[in-house]
Amino acid sequence: MAKQLHIISGDDLAQHFLDLKIEGETVIWREMLCEGPTVSELGSQKFIALRTKFLKENYQISPEDYEKQFLKELKKLTFYNTYEEVVLWFEFDLFSHINMLAAINHLMENHLKVPVYLVCSKKLKGEKEQTVLSQLPLKDLEKHYDNRIALSQGDLETASLLWQLYNENNPQKLKKLIKEKTNFEYLSGCLRAHIERFPNSQTGLNSLEKNILKLIATNTITSMNQLLGYSLEYQGYYGYWDRQMQRVLDKLKIFYKTGEDKIELTPEGEEALEGTRNFYRVLKNEEYLGGAKIFDFLYDAETHNILKL
Repeated sequence: MAKQLHIISGDDLAQHFLDLKIEGETVIWREMLCEGPTVSELGSQKFIALRTKFLKENYQISPEDYEKQFLKELKKLTFYNTYEEVVLWFEFDLFSHINMLAAINHLMENHLKVPVYLVCSKKLKGEKEQTVLSQLPLKDLEKHYDNRIALSQGDLETASLLWQLYNENNPQKLKKLIKEKTNFEYLSGCLRAHIERFPNSQTGLNSLEKNILKLIATNTITSMNQLLGYSLEYQGYYGYWDRQMQRVLDKLKIFYKTGEDKIELTPEGEEALEGTRNFYRVLKNEEYLGGAKIFDFLYDAETHNILKL
C-alpha cells in the first residue's frame, strides 16, 4: 500500500480516523479560516500575527495554544513529498472547505508532486441522509475512504486559486467561480454561502443572521440554549460550531428578547425580518472574512452580486 499522509479536519474526526487503523501519518487541522482576517501564506509572520490577535480577542485562544494546536501541525506538511499519497479528510460545509482550500494551496506552493485524494461527507449509495464524517459509524467511514475521490491537477489549481481570491479584497471574484466544474461536490454551495455572509443591501443583515430571526419568528423557543441549538441545526452549509454561533447570536441581541414563556423578536427584529428598515449602520464593525472587510461590501439578493461601497 502507498505511504500516505492524512490531513484531517479537527480532533473529533481525527479520533474517528484513528479507530479505522489506517496506516500513515496524520496532520490534524485545527483552524477556522472561514472567520476573521487571513493572508494566503500560511505560517508567515503576517498570517500568525493576524490569526493570533483574532483568536485571542474573540475565542480566548492564546498564541501559545495556537502554536501547539495549529502551527506545529502545519510544519509537518513541509515533508509531505516523502509520502506517496496525500489524503484530505474534510466535511461538506463552508468551515471545512475554506480550511481545505488553504491546505491545498499550501501544498501547491511547496511544489506538490504526489497524488491527492479527498474523503468528504458525500451521501453514498444506500444512505438515507448525509451525515458528517465524524458522526458516521466506522464501517460507513471506511466505505467513504474506500471511495475517496482522486483530485485532478485542475481541481488542485482551482482550489489554490480560490484560496488566493479569498484573501483578496474583492469577493466578487470568488462568485465568478461558483459554476466552475470540479470534483469538489459541495464547493459551489460553500461559495454561495460565503457570498451571502456579506450584509444584505436591503437590511444590513446577512443570510445566516436573517435565518436566525426566521427561526425565532416561526418556532417556540424558550431558552438561549434552545436558540443556539436551533441555530446550529438549521444553519445549512456554514458548519459553524457552538462558540462561533454564539458570537452571531450576541451580535443580534437588539433583534430578540426573552418574553414570559419564549424568545421573541423585538420591533427591530420584525423590521429586519420584513425588510422594512436597513440596519447596516447599527451592525457595522471592522471584522474581516479572509482579505475582505465585511462591511465594505453589500450582497444584492436580486442579482446575487457583491457591491463594493
